[in-house]
Amino acid sequence: MDSSAQKYQHRPLAIKLWPPSQSTRLMLVERMTKNLTTPSIFSRKYGLLSKEEAEEDAKQIEDDAFATATQHFEKEPDGDGSSAVQIYAKESSKLMLEVLKRGPRVKEDGELTSGKAGATAETVFDISGGRRAFIEGKEAAELLEPLRGPNSYTKIIFSNRSFGLDAARIAEPILISIKDQLKEVDLSDFIAGRAEAEALEVMSIFSSALEGCDLRYLNLSNNAMGEKGVRAFRSLLKSQINLEELYLMNDGISEEAAKAVSELLPSTEKLRVLHFHNNMTGDEGAIAIGEIVKHSPALEDFRCSSTRVGSDGGVALAEALGVCKHLRKLDLRDNMFGAEAGIALSKVIPAYTDLTEIYLSYLNLEDDGAESLANALKESAPSLEILDLAGNDITAKGAASVAACISSKQFLTKINLSENELKDEGVALISKALEVGRQLIEVDLSTNSITWSGAKLVAEAVVGKPGFKLLNINANFISDEGIVELKNIFKNSPDMLGPLDENDPEGEDSDEKAEEDGEHDELESKLKGLGI
Repeated sequence: MDSSAQKYQHRPLAIKLWPPSQSTRLMLVERMTKNLTTPSIFSRKYGLLSKEEAEEDAKQIEDDAFATATQHFEKEPDGDGSSAVQIYAKESSKLMLEVLKRGPRVKEDGELTSGKAGATAETVFDISGGRRAFIEGKEAAELLEPLRGPNSYTKIIFSNRSFGLDAARIAEPILISIKDQLKEVDLSDFIAGRAEAEALEVMSIFSSALEGCDLRYLNLSNNAMGEKGVRAFRSLLKSQINLEELYLMNDGISEEAAKAVSELLPSTEKLRVLHFHNNMTGDEGAIAIGEIVKHSPALEDFRCSSTRVGSDGGVALAEALGVCKHLRKLDLRDNMFGAEAGIALSKVIPAYTDLTEIYLSYLNLEDDGAESLANALKESAPSLEILDLAGNDITAKGAASVAACISSKQFLTKINLSENELKDEGVALISKALEVGRQLIEVDLSTNSITWSGAKLVAEAVVGKPGFKLLNINANFISDEGIVELKNIFKNSPDMLGPLDENDPEGEDSDEKAEEDGEHDELESKLKGLGI
């Protein structure tokens, strides 16, 4: 073995898995809160927690699990932290199970802290708890036994269990017997791992059994259906005239499948929620979805994110959305719209007087598209709370319009402008606009080539805001001295400043570094008279 190979073997890449970042910890708390407030076999037996109580319990669980894992990690400081991560996960799961089995806390007057627990236990039948697993005939008979005979269930949740043919045949007569009382059906992720032929037959059995039920909510997500799967649900879909919520996420909805959905749905006049996240719809599929949207005047929440839609499809969707005057939430993230589709969308934005959340990240909008949308939002959506324009190559040129939009919104709570090209000049404009917002909770300006000059401005703009929780300026070019100053600005509220582990103090181009030293004073002088 030569010496170069020996040297290489002695230089392994060291990766530390512990401790987790603050954002990872917050994500775990959010996930546990959702699990604790989702109806399950435990909630039917012990009661369902309120969101407030679940959040409190989730935070305590995470704190305890983090402390236990950290104590373990300190005993093996030379390790990579993988064992600490395992303990963190196991401890969180164990403590969460204890809370589920404990159920809602009882007040001194003997009432449950979650007043709806009793009602939820009587009307929701949920077998989705526990590990994702296959379900065959015998187990299906046992699990579905509570649905036999008189009951008051109006919602069934069969997700997270993969039904085979035997299980589907057990479920068929049961579903037929209760379909007239059902208002909500969740069949998400209920054929995972099955061969295509079996999966299609299972879907067809469920569809026929539920045909004619008068549903308000239908979730068929995570079933990799494609066009064949959509048509397997033909009987169920064609009988729905009062649907208010429809979820078809991660279903392999191709162009043909999207056309099938549009063809089979008889009416969407009452549809308020329509989600098509993570499909391979493409432009032609987006045009088919647009036909559904055109006939959904009551739509309040539309999601068509991560669906491979390009410029033509984006324009079609934008034009279709013009009829949705009651839209409150719009999520078109992670598509290939481009500036043209962004401009088309800006033309219908003025109709959205009730809009509170808009997610337009990773759409290749660039300055032209972002400016058109920001200008349209400035003159509409007075109650906007969440603005997401991340990953759109927005520069300081586009930042002027974005800043003007931000300054016009007094109810904004979250702003995401990460992964753009704002640099210090653009961030200076955004920082000035942030001074206006009184409701701000979170601002994300990570990955924007910001140096200490820009970071200082945005930090000073938010640090004194009551209720503000998180400023993310990670993955920028802030000097080591700047990091020290940043932490000093947030010394009285360190949790407000997000992690800086991906910051690169030497990440600037050499030309930019040379210019910064000469332009710092000029930037400061310009800011004195800056207005939006």
